[in-house]
Amino acid sequence: MSAGADWPYLKMNGLGNDFVVLDARVRPAPLSTSQIRAISDRETGIGCDQLIVIEPDTIDGVDVFMRIYNAEGGEVDACGNATRCIAGLIAGETGADGVTIRTNAGILITRINGELVTADMGVPRFGWADIPLAEPFADTTGIELQIGPIDAPILHTPSVVNVGNPHAIFWVNDLKSHDLAKFGPLLENHPIFPERANITLAQVLSDDTIEVNVWERGAGLTLACGTAACATAVAAARKGLTGRKVKIILPGGPLDIEWRSLDDHILMTGPWTLDAQGIIPPALLCEGAA
Repeated sequence: MSAGADWPYLKMNGLGNDFVVLDARVRPAPLSTSQIRAISDRETGIGCDQLIVIEPDTIDGVDVFMRIYNAEGGEVDACGNATRCIAGLIAGETGADGVTIRTNAGILITRINGELVTADMGVPRFGWADIPLAEPFADTTGIELQIGPIDAPILHTPSVVNVGNPHAIFWVNDLKSHDLAKFGPLLENHPIFPERANITLAQVLSDDTIEVNVWERGAGLTLACGTAACATAVAAARKGLTGRKVKIILPGGPLDIEWRSLDDHILMTGPWTLDAQGIIPPALLCEGAA
């Protein structure tokens, strides 16, 4: 993107998982890695977990294409909280009660009910090559991976699933007794995950409630991660820890997740918020700014 032109942005969030949103439906927004990092930096830039670019789409029935970049500059395929934010934004423009968004992970259909948006996040994938993992595992409800001593691991046997991006869920008895900031980078970049992974610590509170902390691939600790909520709900149901309808409590607030038995689609319901708008400072668009 050129530093000589004005680039408006919106600041949005879903349960504290925050985004800088650029509208590229009229003119393209070719972003370099250094520009993404500069904009996303919380100390010297605008600050966000992900940078979202809204682009036009030529597929019939699709309202927009949503391109997603993590704060470190890499492009990713899915973001549940951003899906709700963009759906709410487009619905505000059109007055429609539903918005269809295409991402690199596929086409997502959403329904708007006031401040809440329900997004159909599609069908989860459980095969080791689909997640992907670096080696075969016949059972992905719990793979051989642990942190700590062999005879007394601190974390072990995560469930793994792909819900548009790879997730590993470690089941714990007490979230407060584990420092995810310490283990998150190691687990995200473990060799078993060739495309890295989002890491979740999950504590089952009841047969319909789970509390989680999330280390998001390329972003670090986050107040909320929609795809992690979906992955946790599905993994819990597969293990028989909960039913198919659960409330996932994230640090930023709750999301309602249903893994629909009719077709195995995941439905995620939660709020979205428009926080601010402005013009990106030209200095952030200079190459080497980050």
